[in-house]
Amino acid sequence: MEIKQALSELRNEKKRKFVQSVDVVMNLKNFDVRREALNTFVFVPHGSPKKIAAFFQKRSDHIKTITEEDFTKYKEMKDIKKLAKEYDCFIAVAPMMGKVATKFGRVFGPMNKMPSPQAGIIPKEEPAMIDAMVKKLETAIRIKNKENSIKFTVGKEDMSDDDLAENITAAISGLKKKLPKGNDNVKEVLIKFTMTKPIAVVEKK
Repeated sequence: MEIKQALSELRNEKKRKFVQSVDVVMNLKNFDVRREALNTFVFVPHGSPKKIAAFFQKRSDHIKTITEEDFTKYKEMKDIKKLAKEYDCFIAVAPMMGKVATKFGRVFGPMNKMPSPQAGIIPKEEPAMIDAMVKKLETAIRIKNKENSIKFTVGKEDMSDDDLAENITAAISGLKKKLPKGNDNVKEVLIKFTMTKPIAVVEKK
């Protein structure tokens, strides 16, 4: 089924009392997850606002800032977990990354919240760099898998079918480029809303 047709069918499912996420599930084949597991990003054309905080050496008017002086607020593991859950993602200035990794890495790592060189680390605390990274993160989708099935969110059901279809197409295409054998690693692709069953899709030729 083509992507837009699948989206139309998903919209006919039972309505929920919240705005559902739109998810893509890519099942893999001929893929050794122990040796080839992914930890990367794909980018979509239609991003969504995200709650972002930054690890900076100085306070910034552009973004919620956590400085080294603030590290004392996060003595307990529960405090670090609370911080990780409070924000969708984090930015860090490069000179701070060692200290950020030491202090927050054990919690942020497994939760996919560590700032990354691909999306999250900037060389200087300059407003233009901060704004550019925020825009980049709003279109970034983190891909990390421990099994031969990758699930990720590409948008919300209140987005238009055109925007969702473009995001889905871009994410699938971007992810295939990250796979060792490209399309030959893909067994099937499905899309779903949070509370619906998945529908298998094929990309329009």
